Amino acid sequence: MTEQTLLIVKPDAVEKKLIGEIIRRVENAGYEIKNIRMLTLEEQRAEAFYKIHQDKYFFKPLIDFMISGPCVPVVVEGQYAISGLREMVGATDPNEAAEGTIRKDFATNGRRNAVHASDSSESAVREIAFFFDNQSE
Repeated sequence: MTEQTLLIVKPDAVEKKLIGEIIRRVENAGYEIKNIRMLTLEEQRAEAFYKIHQDKYFFKPLIDFMISGPCVPVVVEGQYAISGLREMVGATDPNEAAEGTIRKDFATNGRRNAVHASDSSESAVREIAFFFDNQSE
């Protein structure tokens, strides 16, 4: 089943100049890049994107991290893209991520973990719309 999902190359990976390597891995896995942009999130936008976590202890540090520099949202399309990309990304904590996953190879810790990937079809639709329906930023 062909799906679209959202990948975000987070500020830590952008700072480490890993955008190209991460995109290369996605494309080499057979997925297609349908849309891509670079932006720096403002605090209110970051809070809106991560509002599902607003009551969690890591919310404020996550927001501070996500506004610390540019990020690169990417619309990825392909067969079972949601589950496939999440498998490529690996566990949130790089110490728990499988060998060869993006987070195992590039993340620093559970917060500075290089990338975000949508966790469901509902999230993918919402997250893609968040970054790509209004590109007037």
